[in-house]
Amino acid sequence: MLAAQRQHLILQEVHNEGTVRVATLAARFDVSEMTIRRDIDALDAGGLVLRVHGGAARTDSFSALEPGFANKSALEQPAKAAIAAEALKLVRPGMTLLISGGTTTFELARLLPRNFDLTVATNSAMVAGSLAAREGTGEDSGIRTLVLGGERTPSEALVGPLTVQAVSTIAADLCFMGAHGLDLQAGITSPNLLEAEVNAAMVRASSRLVVLADSSKYGVIGLAGICPLSAVHILVTDSGIRAASTGALAALQKAVSEVRTVRLPNSRNSHAEPASVTSPDPRQYQPPVPKGKAP
Repeated sequence: MLAAQRQHLILQEVHNEGTVRVATLAARFDVSEMTIRRDIDALDAGGLVLRVHGGAARTDSFSALEPGFANKSALEQPAKAAIAAEALKLVRPGMTLLISGGTTTFELARLLPRNFDLTVATNSAMVAGSLAAREGTGEDSGIRTLVLGGERTPSEALVGPLTVQAVSTIAADLCFMGAHGLDLQAGITSPNLLEAEVNAAMVRASSRLVVLADSSKYGVIGLAGICPLSAVHILVTDSGIRAASTGALAALQKAVSEVRTVRLPNSRNSHAEPASVTSPDPRQYQPPVPKGKAP
């Protein structure tokens, strides 16, 4: 087995179990403990795991630790793609959207239709980049993009007082928000105090809050709170939430107005292929009867 393959399996084990021991991994892969330590050193250097005494731990085992965007992008990719595809169904022509930083929200931004006359305000450098005009074509992206400036975080989000002030001037139809942590008691949380303040402002500036969080986020509590689960109008997650904790899905359905779960291609008893997403035709859209701004 190549070192890269072994390290990929170690990363999966750490992500699933939270912590792993060098001795256990050495026995599993039939290699020396020194080899496993070198693998862990390589993963730690890339920010993918935390090297601890005798083994390794997930990077989100510590509430204030903030992994970089590239590191987070490598995790739970099928779930993020499926969640983004489901969230896209909520977008309607002419909407104003607030999109927070995050790897799942980035996946959503890449799917947004260019023919819906959308306005998107975001504090994510990655989201803003994905909405820019297609390089080399000279064509407009078709999406009016407002970049909420501020100080850049490791997750490529822009934060700080200037960002909060900019958010306060916006009235959005929907806020699509990624989540570092999703917990029944703690609610939606972040490892970054300044980013939590910006995200809380986004909640206040939006008629409806849609949280995009794969099942690995369940039970994780970050340093700073953003909002309670009762403030979430729609939670989009994956079918792994059923295995995350006994009764997790039922508890979330009581706490959140609506929970949407997407089945993953490798889910048990599921033969579904990864969702392919095409831009909806706005001519086929029938506007709903206005119900006023949600509280």
